[in-house]
Amino acid sequence: MTIAASFTHHTIAIQQVDQILMGARARGADVSALLQRAGISPALLESTLSRVTQAQYATLIFALRRAMRDELWGLCSKPLPLGSFAYGCRMLIACRTLGDALQLGLRYYRLLLTDFTPRLQLQGGTAAVSVVPRGPIHPALGYAERVFAFFAYGLASWLVARRVPLLTMDYPRSNPGPLTDAITLFQAPVRYGQASTGWRFEARWLDLPVVQNEESLREFMRQAPASLLVKFRDQTSLTERIRRILRRHLDEQGPTLEDIGRQLAMTPQTLRRRLREEGQGFRGIKDDLRRDAAIEYLARPDFTLSEISTLLGFSEASTFHRAFKHWTGVAPGEYRQTQLRDH
Repeated sequence: MTIAASFTHHTIAIQQVDQILMGARARGADVSALLQRAGISPALLESTLSRVTQAQYATLIFALRRAMRDELWGLCSKPLPLGSFAYGCRMLIACRTLGDALQLGLRYYRLLLTDFTPRLQLQGGTAAVSVVPRGPIHPALGYAERVFAFFAYGLASWLVARRVPLLTMDYPRSNPGPLTDAITLFQAPVRYGQASTGWRFEARWLDLPVVQNEESLREFMRQAPASLLVKFRDQTSLTERIRRILRRHLDEQGPTLEDIGRQLAMTPQTLRRRLREEGQGFRGIKDDLRRDAAIEYLARPDFTLSEISTLLGFSEASTFHRAFKHWTGVAPGEYRQTQLRDH
């Protein structure tokens, strides 16, 4: 059943939800109300395996922004004024190259931020955007640094209308908090124990022309910055190519590794090796795809649990029940009940 192909967006780890709420909790905001606006049940926070949809997470970002009057959601010692991101984007679309835009944008944010300093550094043929703390790091601030680095990368890619390939994503040993989905988000090797949070890429990409304008900015701002979560995911990676093949067969037995190898003109050994290089495995891709599709289906009351089980290729509803609880730590019926109620 090809309907499954439209319900296979990547989902987001519940730890991302837990961490983005740290500032709101510290400032006494009504976290339950914020979660309810996003259609996220507080019960999901109790299971470390739970996931939420991209739409839920994006809605939470907008709700936090409004409630906290802060574009970094209370994670830093001082709020980032509302409108900062939009004003910065308007400045950057007037730049000639990506290098010019990064220099200007990071200088702009150095004036607004008091807890860390964003920098662009060049060494040989490598460029690096780094976020250097100005004082002790606590979990909320550590998450703010990672979020800033990620949104800076997404914005850089938007400015040149293509994903800028990364060499590495760097995290310092001193940056506390769980680092979930880092490889998936940045699609680059993650190096831990570095001097600061940031990302490295070939310096030649700094010469790419900025191609956005006022018209494209208006469309971009309707969904940004939440849209940066997925806008520039590398669709050419082997993981994504396999995921697209598999999602056409969610309601069936599905192709084997050998079948996919024949479609991609690769031996199974080459497929396994290249997947390891991307930090993935064939079984993991299949499980993640079915889990993400299940979460999307469960948000739709027009599908029964039995129908969802069939759509995902399970021979029995009980097998789907066990698999979903293994993936998320929550039974599908409970997940649906809390999600639909809060939504």
